[in-house]
Amino acid sequence: MSAIYILWLRQLKRYLRSRARIVGSLGQPLLFLLALGYGFGPVYQQAGGGDYIQFLAPGVVAMGILFTAVFSGIEIIWDRQFGFLKETLVAPVSRLQIVMGRTLGGATVALIQGMIVLGVCCLAGFRVQDWTLLPMALLVMFLIALLFTALGTAIASLLDDMQGFQLIMNFLVMPLFFLSGALFPLDRVPEAMKTIIFIDPLSYGVDGLRSMLIQTSHFGLSLDLAVLSVSTLFVVAVASYLFSRIQI
Repeated sequence: MSAIYILWLRQLKRYLRSRARIVGSLGQPLLFLLALGYGFGPVYQQAGGGDYIQFLAPGVVAMGILFTAVFSGIEIIWDRQFGFLKETLVAPVSRLQIVMGRTLGGATVALIQGMIVLGVCCLAGFRVQDWTLLPMALLVMFLIALLFTALGTAIASLLDDMQGFQLIMNFLVMPLFFLSGALFPLDRVPEAMKTIIFIDPLSYGVDGLRSMLIQTSHFGLSLDLAVLSVSTLFVVAVASYLFSRIQI
């Protein structure tokens, strides 16, 4: 347990020391919130959809978590290139503890980033419908963070090139986000797209956040939590296996 705590704390200290990283991670969510929220807001309202900022904000929060969580995996490649990973792997602790510490640390960082994005959304006009449900919203946010941090760890365990990691993750992350229903309602999408949306785990994360923050849900909170939990356990198991196979 001490190894898990040390690695978790190391990830958190790295994040808190890098003010540029904190500010830089807000750029893309803010761009989507302001450009789309205020740009498409009048059109969305005229179409009978209501306040687009209310609809969009949970998706933007999920986006902030997604990008921070997935790209935390690049630290494995960074540590591999500069020798720190070798020192970690030869330590007298199991690799399962190492990957769990890294994953929990990356997920905590992504959760903090999501909370910051949520605060910015509130400043931009977003209104949480029921503040008593905020702890459940934080649980959904942490599940999203844990799932995609583990995904980033799994991919990084197979690669030793930062540029290759970034290309692969962009190839995966953008479809995951755009096909999650973060930017548009799921009620009237084509059937072919519905199939893709249903197998996208981020769809259930965005829906769970909307259920908690604005009390609107497409799948239902029970299904959202079930899919997120099962997906997280599966991806964490895969990440642990792939990380255990890293050669030093």
